[in-house]
Amino acid sequence: MASVDASRRLRAVIAWTDQPMEPIPLPDHPDNAARVPPRWFVRSAWSIHRGLYRVTGGRFGLRRPKRDRYGMMRLTTIGRRSGQERSVILGYFEDGPNLVTMAMNGWADPEPAWWLNLQATPEATVEIPGNRREVRGRAADGEERSRLWARWRQIDTNLDGYAALRSGETAVVVLEPTSGP
Repeated sequence: MASVDASRRLRAVIAWTDQPMEPIPLPDHPDNAARVPPRWFVRSAWSIHRGLYRVTGGRFGLRRPKRDRYGMMRLTTIGRRSGQERSVILGYFEDGPNLVTMAMNGWADPEPAWWLNLQATPEATVEIPGNRREVRGRAADGEERSRLWARWRQIDTNLDGYAALRSGETAVVVLEPTSGP
């Protein structure tokens, strides 16, 4: 009986997290500014997401992208200082055989650790639903970056407003397969 209740609760959480979310309005923000939840909330959401992924053995937490929605992948890099594997769950979309994500750190200013790790050691592993592949990461630049940024803008219409919250340019990261899919 307890496992039925837990299963029912997990299905409810999955259904709830699959719904599009509106930005959380914050006090003292102009109406036209991008709204981002407080840092403690963002970090808590990341922890809960990783915990659900672990508890369900990977059955929850990853999804394939759709035309109007990004997917969720698990990227494992090698720590630039520790030399140990480090995993993070990121949004992505597919661009041919490549996976594309952004080094945004929840729109906070510092570069995310996974991106610093990937710059130090570009080889990594990606898990997407039904597939695990070896990849090599790099930053898109020039025309490629503009094209991929425009694609992200189709998925997230507030993208430019969120990017304006950061003092530097947000890297568009291309993960190229190093072996067959």
